[in-house]
Amino acid sequence: MLENYFPVLLFVCIGIAMGVVPVVLGKLVSPNRPDSEKLSPYECGFEAFEDARMKFDVRYYLVAILFILFDLEIAFLFPWAVVLKELGTFGFVSMMIFLAILVVGFIYEWMKGALEWE
Repeated sequence: MLENYFPVLLFVCIGIAMGVVPVVLGKLVSPNRPDSEKLSPYECGFEAFEDARMKFDVRYYLVAILFILFDLEIAFLFPWAVVLKELGTFGFVSMMIFLAILVVGFIYEWMKGALEWE
């Protein structure tokens, strides 16, 4: 029974070794010469002028999430377009319902001002 799990154990051990061995080898072989230039934060060629942990406006996250949401929903159109002939009328009607729901959601977000950047 346990011999059936040997390949899994071997796979896990090799995976751990592939992650740990380069780190340990890097610590042992590489020189440790900290320098103020190497340790300084780099921000587009300028010295860092703000804290890296500054707070972003919630609208930034809202617009990003809405973009990802609509982008992924539009990605469903490509496989649908490829197999449209095989799906027939049922596939066409179901995708039109999907797109209608998508448009209603988009109009709702537009009316609520979620897409406005002030």
